[in-house]
Order: sequence, then C-alpha cells, then structure tokens
Amino acid sequence: MLTLRKSADRGYADHGWLKSFHSFSFAGYHDPQHMAWGNLRVINEDRIAPGTGFGTHGHRDMEIISYVLSGNLAHKDSMGNIKGIPPGDVQRMSAGRGVQHSEFNHAPQETTHFLQIWIEPNVTGIAPSYEQKTFAASEKHGVLRLVASPDGAQGSVLIHADARLYGGLFDGPQTTTLAMDPQRKAYLHVVRGAIAVNGVKLTTGDAAMLEQEAVLKLDQASDAEVLFFDLSA
Repeated sequence: MLTLRKSADRGYADHGWLKSFHSFSFAGYHDPQHMAWGNLRVINEDRIAPGTGFGTHGHRDMEIISYVLSGNLAHKDSMGNIKGIPPGDVQRMSAGRGVQHSEFNHAPQETTHFLQIWIEPNVTGIAPSYEQKTFAASEKHGVLRLVASPDGAQGSVLIHADARLYGGLFDGPQTTTLAMDPQRKAYLHVVRGAIAVNGVKLTTGDAAMLEQEAVLKLDQASDAEVLFFDLSA
C-alpha cells in the first residue's frame, strides 16, 4: 500500500531567518495523523538565511542526519567537531546520552538549503558520536546508493537504528527496482524533480509512505533526486 503525502500538505514555519517545511509533527506544527512513520521521526526541509543559524542547543537519544542541498552548513558541537557540510556530504550525529551543537550559514549572500532528518535509535544512553562522508553524484545516477545503515555497509555512515537510507538521482529512461520486506515500512521523499513511485507520480517535496509492499519501482523521472528509507514497522 502506498499513501501519498503531498508537499503542500506539510507543516510550514517562517521565522524570518529560517523557513522550514515539516513532514511530521515538529515544534509548533502538530498533526496527529503525521507524528512519524516507523522509526522515522523528523524530515524538516530547512532554508537558513545568510549569516544566521541555530544557536547552541541539545539533543539526546536520537540519530540525526543532515543532507545539504545547496550552500554550506557549518556545524560545531560539544564533542569538538567543527565542520562544514557541503552538498553531496551526509552527516550523522548520534546524540546518545547528550550532545550540544550549533548549525550556521556563514555565507554573506547564499541561503543554506538542507534536510534535517531524525531517526529513533535502537539503543539509548550511548556515547555521542559524529561521522561525515562524501557521496559523489556519479555514485547515485540511476541507482539507489546506500548512504546510512546500522552496519556501515558499502561505505555508508553508521547509524544506531534499525533503518537504511538510500540516495538516488534519476532522469529520463533511468529506472530501478529494490526488493522490500512487506513486514517493514518504507518512505520515499522527492528532494527535487519528478518521478513515479510504484506507478504513482510524485514531484518536489512529495513523499510516499509504503507498507506491505514487496518491491519498490522508480521510473518516469525528470531531473529527480530522491531519498529512500527502509524502516522498522
């Protein structure tokens, strides 16, 4: 079964310096029908204005992934990491028993556009940790490239959660299929462009919530970038 979540139906917050779409209930946006999907808790599409950002704040017992679409995200945390996250990089922070961090856009004229993703962990109270890797566009053309997993398979970043995250770029005749466990849930988010998911056409910002499906098929793409989550039920 596929349930379509249209981009326009997401929550939205405009804080001036930050414009954010919420796929699931977050902060001032509350929708009892969209609290989470499996162990996927947050997908926020954030745009940070030049010279602004999130001041130091804390997280605990959550796997947090940042996926930058344009601009650069400056990260600083209580573990001593000071990083810049450009497009193509996947950053993973395991909050564990507690971490403080900040995120800024230091560019004077360019907006930072990124996805903030939270996945509920399958272990709590661990030491916080950080990982960041680059995945070239050439690795994602016409395929779903594993970028985050619980075992670090295929060079993916390691998350402490029963979930796998794939990224893919598709256009024109490019198509792919992926076997799915019908006992699990899955979620596909269209970062940009248009693509058909099991025969249903999605465009930028749309998502497909999947359950009791044995296969994922992607085709009919037009300059599409997608993120696909294999999740616990």
